[in-house]
Amino acid sequence: MISIYNLKPKFQQLLRPALDAMHKASITANQITMASIALSFVIGGFFWFADVNSLYFLVLPIGLLVRMALNALDGMMARVYHQQSQKGELLNEVGDIVSDVAIFFPLLKFENGAVYLIALFICLSILNEFAGVMAKVIKSERRYDGPMGKSDRAFLLSIYGILSFLWIGFSAYSIYLFYIAIPLLLLSTYTRLTKSLS
Repeated sequence: MISIYNLKPKFQQLLRPALDAMHKASITANQITMASIALSFVIGGFFWFADVNSLYFLVLPIGLLVRMALNALDGMMARVYHQQSQKGELLNEVGDIVSDVAIFFPLLKFENGAVYLIALFICLSILNEFAGVMAKVIKSERRYDGPMGKSDRAFLLSIYGILSFLWIGFSAYSIYLFYIAIPLLLLSTYTRLTKSLS
């Protein structure tokens, strides 16, 4: 399935100088993961108050790009410099879910006319990550299949932030993004589960 996740190898190549610099500075994979989680709460905080200052909407595309880089770097650090551990894996998987909830939660404020739909989007996002982890339990292979995997959801919310900042009337149409995202999330979750059983 088409997913922004497929661009990850090229993205990792771009991050290699930053990886080497972090290693020289004695920064560990787990520290990068923790920084990513902390950043997610900062993004969610700015997003929550974007109705006070519309510039805060731009924290979504900028912050989510940085978070994506950190998510790539912690895995690279663990693999390249032999820092893989059960603690790191647990921190990474739980951290991703906690981070997503922190970032998505303000949607309940901005899409208050469709609270149940946003709640469904958040729950399905959690289920999608759970399906990827279950594949590793069953087949020892973590699944990242899209569409609407973690990277795709970050892209979706980045678009949401940019359009909210640039287009005053976007709020009248923004909910349609989630009408599109929810079926794609269901498809992604189904794909991950079926491939883990194949």
